[in-house]
Amino acid sequence: MAKIVLREDFIKLGQALKAAKLVGSGVEAKMILDGKVKVNGQVELQRGKKLYDKDVVSFAGETIEIVKE
Repeated sequence: MAKIVLREDFIKLGQALKAAKLVGSGVEAKMILDGKVKVNGQVELQRGKKLYDKDVVSFAGETIEIVKE
């Protein structure tokens, strides 16, 4: 499981996927609209969804945990 450490209070879903290197650009993050990404076990369709501490993102067999340290 990859971890993304928050520098601010939140990170947007598209940015998190890019930071975890699961997509190469924000344009590629459009697959969110196809229902291929889950946040905390629920399908998420908003690229701009704000992720906070302890949120978990699943995509393409990969899992990302958002942490605030």
